[in-house]
Amino acid sequence: MAEEPGEQVEGRDPGEPEPAEGLEALEVRYSEHVELHSGLWHLELFGRSGLLTVLWHGPLDSPTAVVTCGGAVGSLLGPARALFYRLGEAWAEMGIATLRVGYRRPGDLDRCTTDAVAAVDLALMQGADRVVTIGHSFGGAVAVRAAAARRASAAGVVTLSTQAGGAEPAEELDGCPMLLVHGGSDQVLSPAASELVRMLAPHAELVVLPTAGHGLQEAADEVFDRLYAWVPAALASARPSV
Repeated sequence: MAEEPGEQVEGRDPGEPEPAEGLEALEVRYSEHVELHSGLWHLELFGRSGLLTVLWHGPLDSPTAVVTCGGAVGSLLGPARALFYRLGEAWAEMGIATLRVGYRRPGDLDRCTTDAVAAVDLALMQGADRVVTIGHSFGGAVAVRAAAARRASAAGVVTLSTQAGGAEPAEELDGCPMLLVHGGSDQVLSPAASELVRMLAPHAELVVLPTAGHGLQEAADEVFDRLYAWVPAALASARPSV
């Protein structure tokens, strides 16, 4: 499925909106999980309209969690040389849980948002009270929307080469730390897309990496180092809601 700059890709049947956001909307009929190795769990939730896959790194009862969202074609590994996997492993050693989301229907903004919010809900059910959402490309809009949907627990949002379409709820996240990272040589989505999101959220920090393309491969180590430090700091500075 092609990903067009700034364009929402639709996968939902006409006239069939998602009834609600989050775990409840999935109408889970059956779930299964297995520990792949120490500290990495594979979860599958079979719902009304498909299979949601979550790979969970780190403690199941961590008070802090990260939810990662791939692009319009879906990705559990993320950009920048499997960034989501590498960060999940690294943060697990710090006691932070990372939930990598495998969408039920990649490219459908409403359903992908529901999937991301469901992952946030899973973390909250296990005891988390602070969550950072991260998304690449199309997933940047998903990450913004998921944070807005669970604003009370939102400790931060990171977008990577984000599209602007669908990210309008960024204006609802005043006071929530936001980091926008974009490649200056992105040929899929111009850095102007991240600029538009920053206009909605003036408090957000925008970092443009001049030589990096859409997948941020050229600056993979820099992106890893920046997020490795930024996300735990955002989680540490957030205050649980009372």
